[in-house]
Amino acid sequence: MKSNMEEQQDKINDRMSKIKHKIVVMSGKGGVGKTTVAVNLAYALSLMGKKVGLLDIDLHGPNTAKMLGLEGKTLSSNGKEIEPFIAAGGLKVISMAMVLKSSDEPVIWRGPLKTGAIRQFLSDVQWGELDYLIIDSPPGTGDELISVYQFITDMDGAIIVTTPQDVAVLDSTKAITFAKKLNIHVIGIIENMSGLICPHCEKDIDLFGTGGGEKTASDMNVPFLGKIPIEPAIVKSGDSGKPFILFDNLTATINIMNEIARKIIKDTDN
Repeated sequence: MKSNMEEQQDKINDRMSKIKHKIVVMSGKGGVGKTTVAVNLAYALSLMGKKVGLLDIDLHGPNTAKMLGLEGKTLSSNGKEIEPFIAAGGLKVISMAMVLKSSDEPVIWRGPLKTGAIRQFLSDVQWGELDYLIIDSPPGTGDELISVYQFITDMDGAIIVTTPQDVAVLDSTKAITFAKKLNIHVIGIIENMSGLICPHCEKDIDLFGTGGGEKTASDMNVPFLGKIPIEPAIVKSGDSGKPFILFDNLTATINIMNEIARKIIKDTDN
């Protein structure tokens, strides 16, 4: 007779079998814009005709709901299954923020509770048939990442987000090493906040430097997916719950994100 955990893993395997590609977006440290990348990447894939889900496993700092304009939304359940929230464009979203009573409420959990929540998000959520499940993870290489890699046995790989500074590049190297030790395919590195586009003269300013992520990709022998610059409009779009990929006035940055999405599609379809 199977244990409860074995039965739950069977449910996870069944749910995940209906999703063609599962990708984790991770970073070695916080503050590199990982969630911004995850949200806009999910929409870039969706706008290319893909059926996409977005799972936020950053249980202590679930920010996807705010960036999608879904603050205050709650998940519905029939007691056995959980329905993901359907965001604009049909994007299916699950986040701890949709479970908490208030956005100010902290999640004061240790490892076992966090592991249980992730297991439930994977086993009980009606994800349905998807082309991509993008998983936004917390910074670092802790319980949440280890759990999701353990539960999803056919993960396509990881995307590492970094910024150009040495401290971020150092931590991104650790994230790549972590993935390799777990035999997780590294789809590539994205260098976020790579230069500032001046809102007045539209010239590039190397505010945090540039090229650190690209050099790390070369040194670690993993693909480099692209550089996303800092634009004030990106900050405003995230704070207002409107992903920048949906804004026509950010043409250059949207083109970069679309090119990154095309590289990911090429990698996962091979």
